[in-house]
Amino acid sequence: MTDTSPTPGDGSEPVNGMEWAFRRGMGALAEKMGMEFLEFSLERCVATLPVEGNTQPVGLMHGGAYVVLGESLGSMAANLHAGPGRLAVGVDINATHTRSATSGVVTGVCTPVHLGRSLTVHEITVSDEQGRRLSTIRITNIIRDAPV
Repeated sequence: MTDTSPTPGDGSEPVNGMEWAFRRGMGALAEKMGMEFLEFSLERCVATLPVEGNTQPVGLMHGGAYVVLGESLGSMAANLHAGPGRLAVGVDINATHTRSATSGVVTGVCTPVHLGRSLTVHEITVSDEQGRRLSTIRITNIIRDAPV
């Protein structure tokens, strides 16, 4: 996707969200779990996660896997919003699981609820391949100056 989003906070040139996300990386845990970014901008971030390899002993997708997907999307989105020289870190996350997946891939869609100077809130909905909602996650990140 070639969507560009403004670089928040500094009024500079627009940044391509997908390029920014790939440069930054999604982190070792997300990579081990098989997460893949599909879309990344200030308005909407989307990633998938395979069910296989991320299940409980009874074969259901682990609720913690939904939370890893949500936290990865929400934290990355908050850091894109924070802009250069700033760092967003999670201070609260909650999840409500409403359905289970047993195969295929799940998709997380992250949208902002609040984008402030020092705090962000994002909602992430996780759905299965039939579009059924599996989990709803909300993450709050605090934005600080990055350490020098």
